[in-house]
Amino acid sequence: MQPMAKYMWRNIKDSLGRFIAIILIILLGALIFVGVKATGPALNASLNATVKDDRLSDVQLFSSTGFTGKDVTAAEKVAGAQAEAVKFKYVNGSRGQVVALYGYTAGQRLNAFSLRSGHAPRRTNEIVLDARAQRTYGYKLGQTYTFPADAKLGRQTFTIVGFADSPLYIDNSQRGSANVGDGTVRYFAYIPASQMKLAAASLLNVRFAKLQTADTVTDHYQDLVKIQERKLKAVFKTRAKDRNAELLAPTLKKLDAQQKQLDAAKKLAGDSPQIAAQQAALTAGRKKAVAAVHTTYTWETRNDLPGFSAYGDSSDRIAAIANVFPVFFFLVAALITFTTVTRMVEEARGQIGAFKALGYGKWRIALNYLNYALLAGVLGTVLGSVAGNYSIPRIVIALYKNEYLPLTPVVPFGWDVAALAAVFSLLATVGAAAIVVREQLAEKPADLMLPRAPKSAKRILLERITPLWRRFNFNQKVSYRNLFRFKSRMWMTIIGIAGGTALILTGFGIKNSIQASGGRQYSEIVKYQAVVRLADGSGKANAARGILDDNPHYRSSIAVTADAADLTAHGHKRTDVTVFASNAPVKMQQYVGLHRQQGGTAITLPASGVVLTQKTAQQLNLAVGDTVHVKTTAGDTGSAKVAAIATNYVGNTMYLSHQAYQKILGTKPVSNSLLVRFKAMTASQRNTLARQLLKSGAALGTSYTVDQQATVNNMGKMLDPVVLIFILLSGVLSFVVLYNLTNINVAERIRELSTIKVLGFYDNEVTMYISRENIILTVVGILFGYAGGNLLTAYILHQAETPQVIFPLYISFSGYAVATVLMIAFTGIVMGITHWRLKRVDMVEALKSND
Repeated sequence: MQPMAKYMWRNIKDSLGRFIAIILIILLGALIFVGVKATGPALNASLNATVKDDRLSDVQLFSSTGFTGKDVTAAEKVAGAQAEAVKFKYVNGSRGQVVALYGYTAGQRLNAFSLRSGHAPRRTNEIVLDARAQRTYGYKLGQTYTFPADAKLGRQTFTIVGFADSPLYIDNSQRGSANVGDGTVRYFAYIPASQMKLAAASLLNVRFAKLQTADTVTDHYQDLVKIQERKLKAVFKTRAKDRNAELLAPTLKKLDAQQKQLDAAKKLAGDSPQIAAQQAALTAGRKKAVAAVHTTYTWETRNDLPGFSAYGDSSDRIAAIANVFPVFFFLVAALITFTTVTRMVEEARGQIGAFKALGYGKWRIALNYLNYALLAGVLGTVLGSVAGNYSIPRIVIALYKNEYLPLTPVVPFGWDVAALAAVFSLLATVGAAAIVVREQLAEKPADLMLPRAPKSAKRILLERITPLWRRFNFNQKVSYRNLFRFKSRMWMTIIGIAGGTALILTGFGIKNSIQASGGRQYSEIVKYQAVVRLADGSGKANAARGILDDNPHYRSSIAVTADAADLTAHGHKRTDVTVFASNAPVKMQQYVGLHRQQGGTAITLPASGVVLTQKTAQQLNLAVGDTVHVKTTAGDTGSAKVAAIATNYVGNTMYLSHQAYQKILGTKPVSNSLLVRFKAMTASQRNTLARQLLKSGAALGTSYTVDQQATVNNMGKMLDPVVLIFILLSGVLSFVVLYNLTNINVAERIRELSTIKVLGFYDNEVTMYISRENIILTVVGILFGYAGGNLLTAYILHQAETPQVIFPLYISFSGYAVATVLMIAFTGIVMGITHWRLKRVDMVEALKSND
């Protein structure tokens, strides 16, 4: 081994703590940078693998008249399409729970359920339930499951033989809505298809082979699905006519036979009144038969399935956070590494001078330190990238099983992100070494072998404040002077502590802010607890209120016109915007708290113009006074001035008065919904009331805001694993940074510390000589960290916004408390380690001069 190589390895051995610290800092930076950047793609890849294994359909088609083999054949005329007809309907199940019921046939190819226990139905009396029914509602294998008579099945009682997950229902917290029972589907179930008692299949699943390589949660996939959906619609446009003809054929055949008989009677008896009456009845019967058969289709894609869009939003939020938080984390790590390597090379100026004096060339000397930095950078990057890429995504995927169906973990290695981490790492290590070595090699050997002249002391600002300066004792004055004497060290420590505090605070801020969006929306803005959609016909509002009046939890209600509309302005379009119109603008304030985004003053619905929520206005690039074009689902169109923009966190909504509605759209608004305020209710009480309203015929359905709030809160739960990893790794980074900077401080001032020990300072006083500076810098760093944490959180929240949700900046007191306590604790631990080290300093060796 060459002498310079031996020296490098000896240098690593002698400064093993610093070498390990450099590796650890780079490792942590690369771990969270690569790991979090890999999490979003890994979540998408895992979902893709799972739905591919279970052969999830791309398009689900519902028919009002059912499907036959001809429909399957028609669908498969589209290139690459695989179709399968299934019997399906919503029914009331055991305990009054709404069930999505499927007919099971052995050998089904699409949307295969995955058994978690038990087996598939083998006999006519066997049923497989959703695994959610076992987790949430306590059903067990071997238990008897009973359907009410109105389910209209071949039998009412079944034996539970299995529990399963389905790719149609990836979100464990929701199963969609229905038009039976209380309107909320609790779980799905499979029974033998023969027991469904349906004349034909009611659901057609279609899967396209060419789409299975596309990422199912991306816009690109949605665009590809729309293309295939258009092709299917073209096929089924003619198929609907054929299906009507098939269903009408038996009836028309009988009517044609009757018509022939009637025609024969006409020839014999002529046009008698009796024959005319029979002809009129026959003609009316024919019209009635034709009117009764009308095939309509309802189209759904994967994005319409419960939880699919939320899953995509969740992975998008993680990807958005990964574009900011890990980058900031890595920059802090790289900055501290740069400082550490710089100080390491500066300390070696004596050895560099000796090598130059011995005749070694500049490149050979520089290579020694460049290799040292390269080795530390490469080790840290490789270990951090591998550990981050394969640990963080898998941890998140494993924790996702509480909220989503078990995913097949697929974690592709992010070579591009790892390469970027390597570039940053090598810039921080090799780059720092190259810059400092170049400066050192420019000096003469004789100058390098002399210690660098200490910085001269200067009067600091505090000294000019005489009344304050007089109150400080000697040790305090020395500490303050040293702080400003070594400004680069001071700023590095402040930046390190501020960065750590900001990162920890940001972790809490992300979680708190996402939770706050739901909390504020459904307490400050949405003050009603339910929306009751009224059935068509006059008197339905009074009928619904009659049922509500009998409920002890009912407080009040207001009738509104609820609709959906597409809004267009400045070349931008926003679809499916919720529209609420009221004929009582003042009373409406009791149900919806509208406040101006600027100034926070209350908004009363104006007689002309509309009030838009802030996200809607932002997406359409609208300001107060601008014009927006409105088109409702009924086809009514008009243009309106934006009268105000209201603060809002969840959803896109347009509010207006009935008077403004009629002016803008030219039609008289009809109240079709009730906004209802309740006292606190249990889930069981809410479900019972929803069933009563639906059963009465007065309402089409009831939706509760508590369910919507739970969905929003679920967004925060999805990020819990990532936020926890952020906080833990930020804490570790903060500790390593603080420890490393303190070690550098002690190493650079070891002669100074040994001198004051020789002068008679006690061990505690020597420790406080250094630690007092750390305490001051810790306090200053924490304060800077508060500001940095708020700015970083605000930026991340802006990046993580979805088309439906805005996240208000909110960091709880516990977030500040934990960040502060951790930084103080780290400072205390480092003080303890420093105290132990300083007690064992060899003063004679430290004070030896190399002059």
